[in-house]
Amino acid sequence: MKGGVEPTSAGYKEWDVVCQALAAGRQHILLRKGGIHEGRKGFSFKHERFYLFPTRFHAQGEQVRKSFGNFAPEGAGEWEEGDEILVQWWCEASWACTLTDWQDVAALEPFHIWTEELVRERYDCGEVQRIHCALVRVFALRVPLKLSYKKKYGGCRTWVDLPFPPPGDPAPVVPHDEFAKVRAEVEQVLGS
Repeated sequence: MKGGVEPTSAGYKEWDVVCQALAAGRQHILLRKGGIHEGRKGFSFKHERFYLFPTRFHAQGEQVRKSFGNFAPEGAGEWEEGDEILVQWWCEASWACTLTDWQDVAALEPFHIWTEELVRERYDCGEVQRIHCALVRVFALRVPLKLSYKKKYGGCRTWVDLPFPPPGDPAPVVPHDEFAKVRAEVEQVLGS
């Protein structure tokens, strides 16, 4: 630490249910339209490496496909100031792009747990039909980090600054060969 400045890293706010699916190797992409507090330029995957910051709200389980409802925490309300949050995963984005063709977005269904209705709603939201997509490799922290929830982590924004340095040696949640296969499948679907 130089000059008394704490090291920080980016945190990507995502539903707890999605974080669980990513950690289980069941989801491999992030789809984001952007929150109302993303600023004038809107949302972008501006960080290639980041912690997953789990968010909660009561209806998460209803917005994922039924076969993945087991990832949804039961009775979990929104975080309240002072609640302890476990930050358990680190992500590396292999690539990010903006999708403007609904057929491409719909074809990604095998790689995420959201309902088609939710993804379509996000895609259609705003003046331009589009959604941002990133293929991510997820790593489990050897020791989860604990964080006390503060109001500054709330609101409709994707990125938050977390008071942690990047992790030293996280473990991939899926083996390299399996992730390479998923990457090839996603890129084939998108014609990349």
